[in-house]
Amino acid sequence: MLPDPTVPASLLAVLGALRGSFTSPTFSTFAALVTGLIANTGRGTVTGMLLGANLTRHWSHDRAHSFFARARWDPQTLGASLSHLVVRSLVPDGAALTVVVDDTLFKRRGKKVFGAAWQHDGSAAGRDGIGYGTCFVVLGLVVDLPFLARPVCLPVAARLRRPKGEQTKVELAASMIRFLAACHWGRHIDVVADAAYHGRALRDLPVSVTFTTRLPSHAVLYALAPPPTGRRGRPRLKGDRLGTPAELAATLTFTPQTVTRYGRTQTVFTAEATCLWYGSFHTQTVKLVLLREDVTDTGYDLALVSTDLTASAGPLVARYASRWSIEVTFGEARSLLGVGQARNRTPRAIERTVPFGLYCYTITVIW
Repeated sequence: MLPDPTVPASLLAVLGALRGSFTSPTFSTFAALVTGLIANTGRGTVTGMLLGANLTRHWSHDRAHSFFARARWDPQTLGASLSHLVVRSLVPDGAALTVVVDDTLFKRRGKKVFGAAWQHDGSAAGRDGIGYGTCFVVLGLVVDLPFLARPVCLPVAARLRRPKGEQTKVELAASMIRFLAACHWGRHIDVVADAAYHGRALRDLPVSVTFTTRLPSHAVLYALAPPPTGRRGRPRLKGDRLGTPAELAATLTFTPQTVTRYGRTQTVFTAEATCLWYGSFHTQTVKLVLLREDVTDTGYDLALVSTDLTASAGPLVARYASRWSIEVTFGEARSLLGVGQARNRTPRAIERTVPFGLYCYTITVIW
């Protein structure tokens, strides 16, 4: 183990909860690199982590690079241990877990960088909205901290998405949600995501999981399936066509609702309907929530669809608003810790360096 001046005792106490994810020598390297990434004021490269830990004269650079490229540890197992630490430290006993899923692009250069390609980049300048780099689908727990008025998203899972890989972003998100639900099988989990996350992969989530997402404007909703008629043939799987969100907004009744979101309490106007989004959730009953910011009598400003049939419109709108916390986390992880600045190229190093950096953000907040 490193001497106390290298790894602060209070930080080492936090890292000790994650010791089971590593061998003893690997945990020593892990603790040093976490300390180096947090303390480093330069670039968040692998050698920058050594420099931040003041170990450049004591350790070979290969020891740090080997931690990401060859050492025996699994980001998914580490994330599971970290999620338990977050829940024990920052979530009230018995409370539901709010989880946000999103993806982000870390810009890279070079043809030999594993997983790098031209793909969507939400922060890209210009009308094309694309960038060259590696894309990661990230899962984070939303928590409330006593010294902040806004919620904070703490990453506990991240997986590389390859543009021509075997799994889509939605499939990667669904697999991480199922794994998190298995790790916290006694907890109710509410997942929120933006409009890009919907489809077949999310149809069979565990019963303890609800999923809330923004409804695309072109989505078509249907009434619930009518009861069987007793005639020959397969019963109908869906009812009559209800229409797109814009068409439903013209027929539903909007009522005032007080909602707390983005640090402010406001009065908005919402309408609800129970229906089917047959194209994405098939025959699973969902709740539609339409929102208007003011008292206009046409259109809508936000359309949400949720598998949570018990929550009313106000809590669903506030829950979806907490999704923005993951965007803040992406920005702070890049600017404060330098996540994504490592210049490794091999598959295992690429797949593990960004999750490590995001986990360091979570560790720092707990610390």
